[in-house]
Amino acid sequence: MKRLWNRNLQILKVLVGCWLLFDIASHLAGEVFWFSEVGYLKEFSWLLFTQLGLWVTIFLTSFGFLFGNIAIASRFQYPHQLQVRRRLLQRQEVSYYSGEFFHGTIHPYPPSTNTDIKLPLLLPTIITLSLLSAAVLVNSSQQVISFLYPALGLVINSWELLPTLIQSLGNLWKEQPVTIPMAQCGLLVGLTGAVLVNYQFWLRAIALLTSFLFGFQISLRWDKILEYCNRVDFQHSEPLFGKDISFYVFSLPMWEILESWLLGLFLLAIATVALVYLRSANSFSEGVFPGFSVPQRIHLNVLASLLMLTISLLYWLLRYELLYSTRGVNYGASYTAVKVQLPIYSGLSILALLIAVYLVLRIVSLLMITRVEFKPIPIPRQLVYVLLLYGLVATISGEFLPTLVHSVIVQPNELLRERPYIRRTISLTREAFNLHNIEAKTFQPQGNLTAADLQKNNLTIRNIRLWDTHPLIETNRQLQQIRPYYKFPGADIDRYTLKTSLNNSQAEKQQTIIAARELDYGDVPDQAQTWINKHLIYTHGYGFTLSPVNTVAPGGLPDYYVKDIGSDINEKPGSLQISNPAIQASIPIGQPRIYYGEITNTYVMTGTKTQELDYPSGAENVYNIYDGRGGIEIGNFWRRVLFAEYLKDWQMLLTHNFTPHTKLLFRRNIWERVKAIAPFLRYDSDPYLVTAEGDGINSKGEANYLYWILDAYTTSDHYPYSDPGENPFNYIRNSVKVVIDAYSGAVKFYVADDTDPIIKTWEKIFPHLFRPLDSLPISLRTHIRYPVDLFSIQSERLLTYHMTDPQVFYNREDLWKIPTEIYGDKNRPVEPYYLIMKLPTSESEEFVLLLPFTPVHRVNLIAWLAARSDGNEYGKLLLYEFPKQQLVYGIQQIEALINQDPEISQRISLWNREGSRVIQGNLLVIPIEQSLLYVEPIYLEAEYNSLPTLVRVIVAYDNRVVMADSLDKALTAIFRHEKTSNPVVVSTVQSNSP
Repeated sequence: MKRLWNRNLQILKVLVGCWLLFDIASHLAGEVFWFSEVGYLKEFSWLLFTQLGLWVTIFLTSFGFLFGNIAIASRFQYPHQLQVRRRLLQRQEVSYYSGEFFHGTIHPYPPSTNTDIKLPLLLPTIITLSLLSAAVLVNSSQQVISFLYPALGLVINSWELLPTLIQSLGNLWKEQPVTIPMAQCGLLVGLTGAVLVNYQFWLRAIALLTSFLFGFQISLRWDKILEYCNRVDFQHSEPLFGKDISFYVFSLPMWEILESWLLGLFLLAIATVALVYLRSANSFSEGVFPGFSVPQRIHLNVLASLLMLTISLLYWLLRYELLYSTRGVNYGASYTAVKVQLPIYSGLSILALLIAVYLVLRIVSLLMITRVEFKPIPIPRQLVYVLLLYGLVATISGEFLPTLVHSVIVQPNELLRERPYIRRTISLTREAFNLHNIEAKTFQPQGNLTAADLQKNNLTIRNIRLWDTHPLIETNRQLQQIRPYYKFPGADIDRYTLKTSLNNSQAEKQQTIIAARELDYGDVPDQAQTWINKHLIYTHGYGFTLSPVNTVAPGGLPDYYVKDIGSDINEKPGSLQISNPAIQASIPIGQPRIYYGEITNTYVMTGTKTQELDYPSGAENVYNIYDGRGGIEIGNFWRRVLFAEYLKDWQMLLTHNFTPHTKLLFRRNIWERVKAIAPFLRYDSDPYLVTAEGDGINSKGEANYLYWILDAYTTSDHYPYSDPGENPFNYIRNSVKVVIDAYSGAVKFYVADDTDPIIKTWEKIFPHLFRPLDSLPISLRTHIRYPVDLFSIQSERLLTYHMTDPQVFYNREDLWKIPTEIYGDKNRPVEPYYLIMKLPTSESEEFVLLLPFTPVHRVNLIAWLAARSDGNEYGKLLLYEFPKQQLVYGIQQIEALINQDPEISQRISLWNREGSRVIQGNLLVIPIEQSLLYVEPIYLEAEYNSLPTLVRVIVAYDNRVVMADSLDKALTAIFRHEKTSNPVVVSTVQSNSP
């Protein structure tokens, strides 16, 4: 019976092993097929071999080092029958060079009872070493988990144990709490107890698991390794060490990774070897350890010297990490860091190196002993004393001395001493966030805007945004969603060049809002959520809406250029409704199916016996078969088996709907898609849909016109002296524009900033991944825009770092803030907004992104920042500052004028009756000539089943406020009574449409 059980167990192990191998093989093959489909197999292969090579190298090195030391310690440890050997060896003298020593038959150093370590010292030493070995494993596992899942924290974020200990002691000295998460603490205690119970098994298990985690941890940092090996100089040096910025961005992270690995490796080796020696001769059970023999001391000295070399490297790197210090009034190396911490870290590094040399000399002196007298010692005194002395010096000099110097020397004369270091922080922060290229000008409002000026800036006036994205999306969901399973995940501001009529070639820019109609399978009725519906029928979204930002249809609804699903003006079935022939001639649509989008999170199979739902037509549905170039063919049975395991979907093997031409489309979410191809880039939060002539075609040779454009950034958290603020990085460039075909899923990366050294480095690593921006089709290139995410980050940094004078910066005399506005009934920060306008330095209108600023503790405007998006001016930033001696109304002040006007307030209160509510939209500040015009739309929506309608437009200019039912009427009213100081309300009750 037992033999049968063992045989069945062996068969089960084989089956489980085969299944695991098949799972790994299917996952690898699935990735190979997918990367081959998107055209980036070479990049995937290089990335895979890099990660695998790093893991194998680090794992084998760590495993060999740890288990080699365990083997040596097992040979040098005391035998279990120590008392018998003591009596035997008391009558002999043996050299440790003898064959008996190396074969382990006789231990050459019989301890005497005078050198024994008793239980009161032995027990805490064993517990501490057991805790240290467990802590190395826990730290390694937590670092891997934290990298994969950043929401989870670590016990210790890096193995800089001495600095961490010093910081903890400093926090205790400052009466600040030091906390350790309970889960990690429990795991540490459990592993420590396991080592105490069965040290031989658990020390080997910890060594094996830690070696595995070391390899995995470093393989996850493959991007830093490749950046280091292919680094490109910044051609710019920082002022403290005079090193090129590339050293900090590319080389320093690599050295930190190496130091972290070696420190953990050597700490675990010392703890493991010491525990093997201390637990030998049944010392734990007998309560006494006979003392360390000469070979044991040699072994520990070798490991300690390696540890001190690593600590020397650690403190040498900490010198450079002072450039990211937050100790002083400025970010980066301050007076205390440069004058005190830098010499201390240099001295501690040199001292650690000298200690390592001393330990090597001790090893040599011990090896030179040819005849050994039986003089074991209870502890390796020189080793312990040296390490304790070093720890004491590091604690006093590394934490308490800088604090003392800062309090006694720096603080009484802080500005004088910190001035040059503040200047460095300002300069390098501005460079890292590309603020130094901002062109600053003075904008002095004249207050003499006339109707003639408005006519001269007619294109700006006709592109003033009256429709915000929020009410438009709410209206779309009511009027354009058509079926419950369609959804508009967002709306995006863009501009299109539209023909004025079919009879002439004139065209002009029009600011628009475009929203993709995607399919959200989660909104399919529960009764219809079957496997066939999910993966074979509900496969794609259909179409989009496009509307101008400045016009309103009857009833206060959006005035759509493109809407609905049905027949176009040429009665072509399945097309979208287009408002007029001029729009149709200006905007290509073609087949508007969206297989890849923002919420396409399911995988689908196309080309099956079951046709796909294309779009609803009246009471019936129209069906279609995908003819795009995307997808992986799975008509072959073995591919179906492979992807059934890859996707964990065994229905794929049971269905009879597949044909030889069936394709699998997965990773259809555009963020997931681009991150799989280029995970080293940081991506924008707002991709936007564009309908334009690109280079995508389907299998019939017909053009695809729907594309997603997604901005991608190169970032670093190692730019010296650069203050990151609340960001996880302190350097950023919008270096890449990603274009995704919404029909075929084709992904292309275009370099938008070829001056960025980081993207140049990645071009060296993956030479076929990136394309020059000039190769982007011109029709798509006209739709690239300055990204809001980057603009917001730069604006936030500019609030402080527009101050370039160190004294003004130190005193925080001119801090700015982003103003707030009332939107609906809530107060919120003003968001950057796009405008088509003519800048004061420009000759024609262009597409810009704009944000106003106010001083801290005041609400008047102090400046506004504009980012340009058109043509050769793309990426340029302009800062217009208002004279500080002149009052320029801020957004909150204009809103106060609006809300305190009795007639406007009375009208809003009347609309805010039960069952409906007023939404005060975005208050836009629009620079025209040398004046500022303020425009705010007013929406009315029902409390339930919201369908916002635009009912009024408020215009404010030079102490005058007008509310009318159209922008034209408001402008006419406000400039018709130029000498009137009282607000005017113009209303037309017959119609709510302008």
